[in-house]
Amino acid sequence: LVKRLHQFKKIMIKIFGKLILTMFNIGKLGKFPGTIASGVTSLLYIFFYYYNINYLILFIFFLIIFFVSIYLINLLKNEFEEIDSREIVIDEYLGQSIPILFFYVILSEASISLNFFVIIVSISFIGFRFFDILKPYPINYIDKNLKNGFGVVFDDIIAGVFTTIVLYVFIIIYDKF
Repeated sequence: LVKRLHQFKKIMIKIFGKLILTMFNIGKLGKFPGTIASGVTSLLYIFFYYYNINYLILFIFFLIIFFVSIYLINLLKNEFEEIDSREIVIDEYLGQSIPILFFYVILSEASISLNFFVIIVSISFIGFRFFDILKPYPINYIDKNLKNGFGVVFDDIIAGVFTTIVLYVFIIIYDKF
C-alpha cells in the first residue's frame, strides 16, 4: 500500500507539474506558445486590475510560482525534449509579470483607469516579446549557459526587467511632453 501511494504521488506530481509548466497546456498550442502564454498572462492581469485584486496577493503568487517552477523544471526535465522546451511557458508568465506587476502597483495606488492600464499592459507585452525573442546580453548568456530550472526562468525574468526599464523611461519621457 505504501509503495502504491508513493507511485500515485509521483504520478500526480508529474501530471500537475506538467500542467503548471505548460500553463494548463497553453505551451502545447500553435507555433507561438510563448507569445500565447504572454498574451494570456497580460489578459489575466487586466482581469485582476479590473476586479481590484490586491497586488500583494499577486506578488506572493508570483513568488510561489517562481520557486515551484524552478523546482518542477529540474524535477521533470526528462519529461520534455529539452530543459527549455517550447512547451514550458511558465517562464513567460513570470517574465511578463515583472513589468506588469511593477506598473500594477504604481497604477493601482494612483487609481489610474483600466483603459490606461490596458495600454501599459499592451506595451509591456510587445516589449517583453521583443526582449524574449531577440535575447540581448545578458539574456542570451543565461539562455545558453544556465541549463537548469533557474536558467530557464531567469532569462525571462531579465527580459521582464529590461521591459520594465524601457517602459518606465518611456513614461517619464512621455510625461515631460
